[in-house]
Order: sequence, then structure tokens, then C-alpha cells
Amino acid sequence: MANSGRNRVVIENITPQVDGGLYPAKRTVGETVEVSADIFADGHDYIRSRIVYKAPGKRTLQYVELKSGTNDKWHSSFITDRTGQWSFYIEAWIDHFYTWYQGFLKKAEAGQHLALELLEGADYLGRIVDSAEARDKETIQHCLMLFGDKQKYEQAFTAVLSDSMVQIVEKYPLVENPTRSTEYSVVCEFEKAGFSTWYEFFPRSASTEKGRHGTFRDCERMLPKIAEMGFDVLYFPPIHPIGEVNRKGKNNSVTAEKDEPGSPWAIGSRHGGHKSIHPELGTLEDYRRLVKKARQLGIDIALDIAFQCAPDHPYVKEHPEWFRWRPDGTVQYAENPPKKYQDILPLNFEGDDWKNLWEELLSVVVYWIEQGITIFRVDNPHTKPIGFWQWLIAEVNKKYENIIFLSEAFTRPRVMESLAKVGFTHGYTYFTWRVAKHEIIEYMTELVYGNSRNYFRPNFWPNTPDILPYHLQRDGENIFVIRYALAATLSSNYGMYGPVYEHYEQRPVEGKEEYLNSEKYEIKYYNWDVENRLTRVIRTVNKARKENAALQSTWNISFCYIENNNLIAYLKITNDRSSIILTVVNLDPYSRQHGFVQIRKEELGITEGINLHLTDLITGNEYQWTEEWNYVELDPNSMPFHLFRIEVRESNL
Repeated sequence: MANSGRNRVVIENITPQVDGGLYPAKRTVGETVEVSADIFADGHDYIRSRIVYKAPGKRTLQYVELKSGTNDKWHSSFITDRTGQWSFYIEAWIDHFYTWYQGFLKKAEAGQHLALELLEGADYLGRIVDSAEARDKETIQHCLMLFGDKQKYEQAFTAVLSDSMVQIVEKYPLVENPTRSTEYSVVCEFEKAGFSTWYEFFPRSASTEKGRHGTFRDCERMLPKIAEMGFDVLYFPPIHPIGEVNRKGKNNSVTAEKDEPGSPWAIGSRHGGHKSIHPELGTLEDYRRLVKKARQLGIDIALDIAFQCAPDHPYVKEHPEWFRWRPDGTVQYAENPPKKYQDILPLNFEGDDWKNLWEELLSVVVYWIEQGITIFRVDNPHTKPIGFWQWLIAEVNKKYENIIFLSEAFTRPRVMESLAKVGFTHGYTYFTWRVAKHEIIEYMTELVYGNSRNYFRPNFWPNTPDILPYHLQRDGENIFVIRYALAATLSSNYGMYGPVYEHYEQRPVEGKEEYLNSEKYEIKYYNWDVENRLTRVIRTVNKARKENAALQSTWNISFCYIENNNLIAYLKITNDRSSIILTVVNLDPYSRQHGFVQIRKEELGITEGINLHLTDLITGNEYQWTEEWNYVELDPNSMPFHLFRIEVRESNL
């Protein structure tokens, strides 16, 4: 429908939309699409507006009326209850029928004679009668008879003021000359895109015997433990053959000693490339068996996609045109000055044969999907063209459903955001370095209430094989529990690199955020049966995440006032308030901290007195709160956080 000079209503600043509709907004199944817009017109006539939306695969349009707020801001919502691409636009118009009705009420209150107004009303009723339901049609026709009979003025007057007329006016808007906005898209993805719990370990370190290279069969024995801890995604670094030329040694040494395994991210050797498996891990059949066994326990195996090559990768000989060659005839290795990666060759996305390169890399992803993989952690996507990722992810989504791509891009904000816009399901975040209370609140406010909420899904990690943040290097056991608790309760998607995390590994390369004796360059042996305070917390928190819907969303957070800057408190509440979680964390890993936390009644839907029953899901302790302000105290040496489930009970007041 083209807008014309007869359209008096202006529609501006529509949300959600991403870059004017260039990219779709993102939601998961069951999430609400909150729609808002600035809607206004000249004069004082009554405006009505509605969202017009369509579900994937459906032709029927659905409507929901927008409600007016302050300063011409209008709001409403609809729920995405199935995967696929939804579309919506806004219609707004002057409702002359409603304008007449409101004017009639005001004039009636002023005691005016309204015979002419009744004739005008008959005209408006005549325009809506054909669209009315049978029972309402009878009411409208009765009013039409009264409005046109001067002898029945009093009856007609009374009919306008009746409840029936209110219902008619509300139910049957007179849609004439509507302004129609641009149409926008919302892609709705399956539930795991919005709620997932990741665990990472190196399969080559899964052996139960010191000195032996781990295998997929060793990983298979680990699956019940991973499931029992509550994780539903198991992510391995690359499982492909590791380059033998320029192989890196311990602590990133440029020379590897005999039997040093090298970095898994230096992909490709005489044993194959990105569609092959490192022979010491096992066979393709072993891997397929592992994927199947994991799925039986509710775990998806995530594959690391690292589009880079070791110097002896088959691509180097078969497709030298896919690489950048230097004037002396040597191939350009990867570098980020002053860092050098002598064991890695970056692909040249600006070469003449770029189209075939793109198709080959797409075939890598498709190959692993056909082996049963549905989740990909993508290494350094910000070092490849963003347009390439937009194309690749779109091509995958044409053929396959419910594929997750996690972007490992700790880089500039605009680049991270652009990767999310073009299709990455999740993104690593700056949470790893947000430590102080004000930093956490500011960052969460940006993620949840900024426009990036419509396309960037954060995945919080307290550590990775590449990053041992400074606070984990110096603050002892308590900081590991604190940072874990924050990651798992602030974000609905989180992950951790273990078992170094639950072993409290904190030895850094001096002056750097890197692990000393990093597992990236050597095989480790772990006691996988270790039990400590953190492992118990992990089980308990992951259980709470699965059993409490409030913890299954990132977007429902609100921070509570608490006067102590070492304490942070936040509520998570489902739309229907059936699940309410209060988390209070002591950010000080050394000292006991206390303060009063405010729980505002209106957030809990309480109008009278407060009567809250709290259960700490970590300790099992129960509390009764009957005031808005309540005292909390946390000793980090026993437990540095509360995870309260709140039940609102009938007040005794």
C-alpha cells in the first residue's frame, strides 16, 4: 500500500530494526518482540495504530494494537512461537469514528444538544457495519435506526453512552488512509540459540594415563561427567591434523622438540586438512560415535572452525593461489605485529580465485554438518571478510536448520556487532574484563537495553585457552567462584575452559594474560575426578539454570540498589512472574561484605505489603522478607554469592 498525501500520520523510530531493516532482528522461540515507534499527526484527532505481522510459512496477517505512551511513543508486542523469518510493519491512521465518539462524550458532558452529531455517528457506523460480527451487527443496525430518527433522540443519546458503544468503537477501528511503515524482519531461532551451557577441553588431554595422547574414546568416557555437571555443549579446539612444518613448541617456542604436539590451530599436514581428523585422536567413525553418544546425554559437540592453514596443509600445494606470496617466493605467514605465527598461513580472500575459495570453505562446514555437527565455534572470524561470513551462514541456513555459530572475535565493538548482524548466533564478549560493579552494570545495560540487543547474543566466558585475565592470576580460589557465578547468572549463554578453571590454574606468562605452559602447545594430564567448592557450585548453578526459567534469558535483568560497591545484586523475572531469581554477589574475593538491598514492589507486581519467601539455591537456606530493604552479608571464604529463588506470598497486612 503506497502512502499518499491523504496520510496524515507520521511513523518514526521503529524498533526493533537493525540498520534500517538491512538485517533482521533476532529472537528465539517463545521470546517477545517488543515493538515501539514514535507516532503522531497534526491536530487533535484520535490516532490508532497496529502491528501487522506474519509468521514464517503463513499467508495470514495478524494484528495487535499499539498503545500510546508519553511523548508520542507507542508500544505493543507479539510472541515468536516458531522458528523462521517473521515480518512486521506498522499501520497508523486517524480514526474518525473514535474521534467522533470522544468528541460526543465531551459535548454530552457539557450539556450540548447533539442531533447533528448523531447523524455523523450514523455515517461512521454505516462504514463499519459490514465488517462486524453477527451479534455486534445487530447492535450497530439498532443504533443506525435510532440515530436517524429525530423522535428517538433520547434513546439514541443513551445508546452512544452505553457500554455496548464503547465495545463497538474499540473493536471496530475505522481504518481509512493509513500510513504504512517499512516492513522489517525478525529471525526466530530455536531455544538453544538463547540458552546454552558450554564446556571446553582439549581432547588430546583427556587420557587417564600420563604420557598418552587422549582420544575420542577417552572423551566418550568423559561424557557422563560433563552431563552430570550440567553442560549441554562440549566444545573441542580443532580436531584436524596438526602441521609438522614450523610446528610450535612449549610456551609458543618457534622450535618444537621431538614429540611435541604443536598447536591444534595450525591445521593441515600430510594426514589431511579441514575435512580430516588428527590420527592420534581416532577415526572419523570414532568421532561420529562420540557425537551420537553425547547427543544421547543431551550434549551437542561443537566443532572449532579455524580457516587458516599450516605450511604443509594440502591446500598450499593444491591451491597456491589461495595464499599470499612474498617477493622472495616464500608464503606469507600470519602475524599481528609484533606477534608472529610461523605455523599458520592466512588464506588470501582478495585473490583472483576467491569464489572457489569461498565454495571450498562452505563445503568444509557442510561436511561436518553431515557428520552430525550443529554447533560451530569460529576462530578469529574478524580476520576474514564480513561479507564472506554473511554469504556462508546464509548458504548454510538455506539447507540446514538449527545451526549455531559462535563468533570468537575479541576485537573492536563495531566489528563484533557487524559479525552478529550478518548471522553469527552468539559472540564472545568483554565480560572477561568487566570486573568492578560499575563496569558490569554499564556493560549489561549496553547489551540488554542498547540497540545491539536486537542482533548480538552475548556468550560469557570467564577464561579461554588464550586468555587468563589478570584478576584470575592474583586473587585466589574465591575469584574463580565469583567470576563463574557472574557468567552463569548474568548471561543465559555462558561457557568455561576447563578443567584448568575448576583446578584454579592461575600461573601466567609474566606480564601477560596468557597461561604459562599453555595447553595450546602441549598435552596435559588432569585428575578429572577432582571435587572442590567450585565443582559443587557448577553443578548447583547449572541445575538452577535448567529449573528456573528466569535464568534462561539474558534480557530480563534489572539491577537492584545496594549501597555497598563491593556487592552487586540483580533480579531476573519472567514476563508472567512465575519465575523470579535474585542474585547477590560479593565482588571482593578477600573480605566479608554486607549491606541492604532494595527489592522494589512494582517489579514483583506487588501493590500491598511485601511477603517474600526466599530459598538460596546454593545453600538451601530459607528466608522471609517483609520489607523493600533487606540486609545481606556474604563471606567469600564460605560462599561469595546468593542465588535466591523468590516466591511472592499473600501479605499479612
